Amino acid sequence: MLSKKEIKDIQSLSLKKQRDETGLFIAEGPKIVGEMVQHFPEQIERIYGLASWAAAVLLTQKLKTTIVTEAELQRISQLQSPNMVVAVLKQFERKEPNAFSWAIYLDAIQDPGNLGTIIRIADWFGVQAIVCGPGCADVYNPKVVQSTMASIGRVNFFYDDNGGWLLKQTLPIIAATLGGRLLSKYNKMEKGILLIGNESKGLSKELIAMASHQITIDKRGQAESLNAAVATGIILSHLVP
Repeated sequence: MLSKKEIKDIQSLSLKKQRDETGLFIAEGPKIVGEMVQHFPEQIERIYGLASWAAAVLLTQKLKTTIVTEAELQRISQLQSPNMVVAVLKQFERKEPNAFSWAIYLDAIQDPGNLGTIIRIADWFGVQAIVCGPGCADVYNPKVVQSTMASIGRVNFFYDDNGGWLLKQTLPIIAATLGGRLLSKYNKMEKGILLIGNESKGLSKELIAMASHQITIDKRGQAESLNAAVATGIILSHLVP
């Protein structure tokens, strides 16, 4: 049985302030927790799972596991429909990226689902680094974590709080805009930094001015714009070797 303090401590990880103070975050569901167990067991602080989940998963003796009831899972879950298991994990150690072939720079991506999906897309295409400019969502927001599906542990992300990281870079800077050269006109590029803008406002004028290339995804229909994560996937699919 979970104590009131345990429940309160886990619930508090929904808040950025508490995540920052404790250095912890949560992941939920058999898929993402299973991947964390398999690939990042050293990050796991404790697992809280239903007996039916624990019986079906081979856990190493090093992992601290607490069996909970469905009622207890409901209280500690951040999901509308709790899914069998909640894991409390230590945040990953991150460093400012300075050696990479491809990186993504995000300008005030505020939607947690978009940020998490972009992290997952970066993992798919082998992009080594994501840099979040001022105004981006917190990568350890539970909705971001769920959207990454464990890619959060494989992609290095860095918060450029002062907005000076791009000024130090020498690779081509590619800005996704609505008025650039068509993406279909480009060949694969061995290296680059892709700039993706805010969901409603796009890229700031300051960032666009720093770009060596402005590109636009070829359009055939009448949609005004594309979701930031969708655009990221299309562009990386075309440019990354």
